[in-house]
Amino acid sequence: MDTSSGVPPVPPGPADRHRRRDRHGRGMRGPVAPPQVPLALSRADTFDSLVSDSADRLRRRLPQLAGVDFAVREVPWLPREDEAADEGDGVPLGGLERAGAGRPDRIVVYRRPVELRARDGDERAQLVHEVVVEQAAELLGLAPESVDPGYGED
Repeated sequence: MDTSSGVPPVPPGPADRHRRRDRHGRGMRGPVAPPQVPLALSRADTFDSLVSDSADRLRRRLPQLAGVDFAVREVPWLPREDEAADEGDGVPLGGLERAGAGRPDRIVVYRRPVELRARDGDERAQLVHEVVVEQAAELLGLAPESVDPGYGED
């Protein structure tokens, strides 16, 4: 710029301001990861897929589980006072809802209690599978080892 002419410099216009914001020609920033990448999945979505995978493994072994629903809830329902005295102080990791009123049997896994007990993703996957196996065994009236021979192995 020539300041010797006595003309004050012109302040930068809107186009110049835009260029400063879009440094190095990078353009607008996009999402951190595309939707198909596991980073884009929420913890709840990841947990749902763990339950679904475990249910599919059991359905392949036991055709009697074909009509059973598998569900995920955040936390267990609060028990009534008389039920709380019978079941002890522990928070359940899963539950079983028997069929009734036009709905099939349902095995429920409670996400928050399971996540709080697991240290990492591998332990979480193992705990989810154990909960699903235990509830399926209770539903079918079998021992957990007969539902899944690998039950309880680390």
